[in-house]
Amino acid sequence: MKILIIEDEKELSTGIADYLSSQDYTCDVAADFAEGIYKIEYNEYDCILLDISLPGGSGLKILEQLKEDKKTDGVLIISAKNSLDDKIRGLNLGADDYLPKPFHLSELNARIAAIIRRKKFDGNNLIEFHNLSIDTQNKTVNVNKNPVELTKKEYELLLYFISNKKRLISKDAIAEHLWGNDMSGNFDFIYTHIKNLRKKLLDAGGTDYIKSVYGMGYKFTNQ
Repeated sequence: MKILIIEDEKELSTGIADYLSSQDYTCDVAADFAEGIYKIEYNEYDCILLDISLPGGSGLKILEQLKEDKKTDGVLIISAKNSLDDKIRGLNLGADDYLPKPFHLSELNARIAAIIRRKKFDGNNLIEFHNLSIDTQNKTVNVNKNPVELTKKEYELLLYFISNKKRLISKDAIAEHLWGNDMSGNFDFIYTHIKNLRKKLLDAGGTDYIKSVYGMGYKFTNQ
């Protein structure tokens, strides 16, 4: 799962990124309005942590841009501003939640997880797709109730596939989502992880839901 942190307080953004990385999220950071706008225009995120007061512009303008672009990234406003008007305006512009500073990182983590569940999995911790089930809270995978031991990246890859089931996903999108911009274009990692994920699911009695689309990418589907 990929998170964008739009926050100008460097110590805070670094602390959040370090903590969320330890919770198996991939994190991007933007330190001002312009960088935040650039990253939302060219990337997709599972959740955006958005400060309202930013150098160069308001975080509420970023919310307006997301709405204008019809993007569905989850948004959690994190701001020292505790104004009711700002909170209401942010939620009306499409933010999913509002967390005033200061906050505990454990609460931030719980809020992010709740937003992702609502946006991608209809609020459920348990995701089921035919004979495959994923418990996102305990990070466990079962095929026909048989546990499947996956590495961290294999689990993230499976979750990315199932949250985009039946959609064509490019190899660049997979690389960028799981490893960040530095790995975009390096497909050897993708081939290896997909091969290993397929084998583990098949060995557990599962079905090969990962379909290659020649020259384009992959689809996660039972057809």
